[in-house]
Amino acid sequence: MMKVERDMNVKTDKMLLYRIIRGIFKPVFKVIFRPKIIGAENIPKTGRVVIAGNHKCALDPILVDISTKRIVKALGKKELHDGLFGFIFRNVGTIPVDLHKSSNPDALNAAVNALGHESAINVSPEAKRNYTDNLLLRFKYGAVSMAEKTGAPIVPYAITGEYILFSRNLKIVFGEPFYVSGELSAANELLYNKIAWLLRENMDKNELEKKRFVSFEEWENEHKKTS
Repeated sequence: MMKVERDMNVKTDKMLLYRIIRGIFKPVFKVIFRPKIIGAENIPKTGRVVIAGNHKCALDPILVDISTKRIVKALGKKELHDGLFGFIFRNVGTIPVDLHKSSNPDALNAAVNALGHESAINVSPEAKRNYTDNLLLRFKYGAVSMAEKTGAPIVPYAITGEYILFSRNLKIVFGEPFYVSGELSAANELLYNKIAWLLRENMDKNELEKKRFVSFEEWENEHKKTS
């Protein structure tokens, strides 16, 4: 009985800390970056959901967080949990991922467990920030795998524009949710194409012209050659 009460208190404390931090960041973030948030109504108000999109900046998870009233658990690189402010990341439910490993079963299991408790999980299938001229990097399979294992819908999103002072073009657009069915490769390709479409539709034309689109199949073939 005492263990259950202690676990509930820990969970409540994490939710409280998350809400306090978001309450501080939300107005400041909106004043500084003036983001346009489109399609946030596509994020279910309750129940398990995987929110997945492109990754261009360390501030992306905050932009996702302020787009919904829900508590969103993000997958983040392990170094964040081990660094100077690691206690914050550990206490707001961030799930650590070791980017130096080809697979992260512990992170996947933690995400699946959280989804089993009707949580919202934010995933970057690219697994790292995209500093290249490619529209998207190769997608890893974590997002579609955890969705398939739990029956959670996936809400794709695209972030375009710049995180600069009083930005006029920073935008996040959420697409319609869909469910994983059939082979994971097909589901991952579908997710890849949905996010690519959102980027193409919302990215500034001058920025888009500088980007190279690599098809999902091209990325997979390249990965097979190097692995």
